[in-house]
Amino acid sequence: KQFFHCFGCGVHGSAIGFLMDYEHMSFPEAVRELAQRVGVEVPHSTSYTRDLPDVTQALLDALSQADNFYRRMLREHPKAEEAVDYLKRRGLTGEIAADFGLGFAPDGWDYLLKAVGVNDSARENLLAAGLLVKKDGGGFYDRFRNRVMFPIHDHRGRLIGFGGRVLDTGEPKYLNSPETPLFHKGRELYGLYRARDALKREGRVLVVEGYMDVVALAQFGLDYAVATLGTATTRDHLERLFRHVPEVVFCFDGDRAGREAAWRALENALPVLNEGRQLGFLFLPEGEDPD
Repeated sequence: KQFFHCFGCGVHGSAIGFLMDYEHMSFPEAVRELAQRVGVEVPHSTSYTRDLPDVTQALLDALSQADNFYRRMLREHPKAEEAVDYLKRRGLTGEIAADFGLGFAPDGWDYLLKAVGVNDSARENLLAAGLLVKKDGGGFYDRFRNRVMFPIHDHRGRLIGFGGRVLDTGEPKYLNSPETPLFHKGRELYGLYRARDALKREGRVLVVEGYMDVVALAQFGLDYAVATLGTATTRDHLERLFRHVPEVVFCFDGDRAGREAAWRALENALPVLNEGRQLGFLFLPEGEDPD
C-alpha cells in the first residue's frame, strides 16, 4: 500500500518519511536515495547538474580499495610496528582499532599508487578521490605517507575520505582528504554513522575535536561521540546532529584554542536552536583533552 505503520508507537508515513525518520535524511536526500534504488533519475532545475557524469560509484570503489590496502599495511608492512606502538601508547586496544578500521600509510611516495593505481582509469579515480596528488611534471604521488589512517564515513555509512595522523614530527600533524565530489568537511562528522544507535539510546551527542578522542571514548563505553573534521562546527553539522538527537554537548580541548572553538560553535548554534533543542558545553581542566 506504499506506507508504513508501527502498531507499537503509532508512527506512520510514506517511504520518504520513513527514510527521514529512521535514517535521519533530509527530504532531498531521501528522494535521491529512493530514486537511486529503483533506477529513476531525479530531475534537476538546471541543465548543468544534469549533464555532469555520476562519478560516485567509481570514487567509492577507489576509496574501498585504498581502505583495504591501508588496513593490510597495518598488519603486514615491516614499518607498521611504529604505527602499532603509537596506537598502544595512546591506550588503544587492537579490538577498537579494528572496530574503527584503522590503517597505516607507509612512508614512501608511491605505495598506494603501485598497489591500487594499476591503470590510467584507476589512477584518475584515486586522484579524484583525493588519495593521489598530481606532480607538476606529470605523474602522481601518494597524498598520505607515514600516517595512521582513520577512514571517514558519511551518515549513510559510505566510506568517503580519510584522516591521517603523522607518526614523526612532520607537518601537518593531522591531514584530511581534500574536498571531493563525495567529501565535504563542513557537512560530515567523524563517527556519526557508527554512533547512530548510541545516539538513539542516549538522546544526546558529544562533539569533540579529533578522531582519536572519538576512538578512545568509544573504547571506554562513551560511544555517542563524534568529531568535526578539522573545521569549526557549522550550521550544516548542527542541523544533521539535531536530526538524530535533541541535545548536543560540545567538549573541546582544555586550552585557549578549545575555548575559542567552543565560542565559534555557540555562535553557529544559536540560529538553529529551535524549540526542543538543547546545547551544552563541557569544559575540561587546562591542558586536558577528551582522550
